[in-house]
Amino acid sequence: MKNINGQTQVYGILGNPISHSLSPLFQNHFLEKADVNACYLPYLVNPEQLEQTLHGLHAAHVQGLNITIPHKENILSLVRADKDAQTIGAVNTLKRNNDGWSATNTDWQGFASVIKGLQVDVSQTPVLLFGAGGTSRAILHALHHQGAKDVFICNRNITRAQSLASSLQSTYPNMNITPLAWDSETVAPHIQTCQLIINSTSIGLDEQDAFPFPLTGNGFAIDAVYKPHGNTVFCKAAHNYTSVDGLPMLIAQGIASFAFWFEDELRIAAFHLPNNQVALQWVEQELGRTALKLPGWRA
Repeated sequence: MKNINGQTQVYGILGNPISHSLSPLFQNHFLEKADVNACYLPYLVNPEQLEQTLHGLHAAHVQGLNITIPHKENILSLVRADKDAQTIGAVNTLKRNNDGWSATNTDWQGFASVIKGLQVDVSQTPVLLFGAGGTSRAILHALHHQGAKDVFICNRNITRAQSLASSLQSTYPNMNITPLAWDSETVAPHIQTCQLIINSTSIGLDEQDAFPFPLTGNGFAIDAVYKPHGNTVFCKAAHNYTSVDGLPMLIAQGIASFAFWFEDELRIAAFHLPNNQVALQWVEQELGRTALKLPGWRA
């Protein structure tokens, strides 16, 4: 147990639900390894209490926060967001300033790190993305930065997929974004031609879920959903692929959040940024799960 005293600073994560979150596990580990007198706590916050909670935590001198479901988009108007967060339309990391909260989105950085870890060249293959919610916007931002040229968005609500594609086409003019209907006949050819498939839907949060399409192609599969055991519904369906659940993305975005909070200390080399591969291995050992293979993280 960490030695809490009058100089201990507080960081945390806001969401609902929150009890499942693995962020306290590895963020407290990061703080301990950096020898920072701080702790990281989970906060269960209802949507109608979000603004009040932000004011209260700021008044209590909480230094930094992660934001998760369902607050990532609603919090945007309550904070001073950077260009990435504004482009994505969602926030997942806050840092306390004297006059409020500065904000960014590190989800896209986490996803970009997973692409690098799997050593996927997204400029050389079309990409199939399931889902058109807030997470998909961060993923599209990452794909843009990684040089993707053709992305197909398949969503249960085709109107939402069309709206997302239309709104982002001017933001990412070098990336062709095409909406797809949520039916097997439409999706099947793209499963065969896309060497990277991604799940950004909520399918798999419930262990009883089943992925609605047969994933009979090959290549790489990335699930934004993570489970302590790692064998998500999407990863099971993508058994012919090199697949990873959302744990590497979670850890990589958490490291990017850590860098956002401690940019001054890192600039003067007071301590070093956590390493993606080492952090992933530590969490896997803590959870007792099989190690994932991300060769690009060992480079």
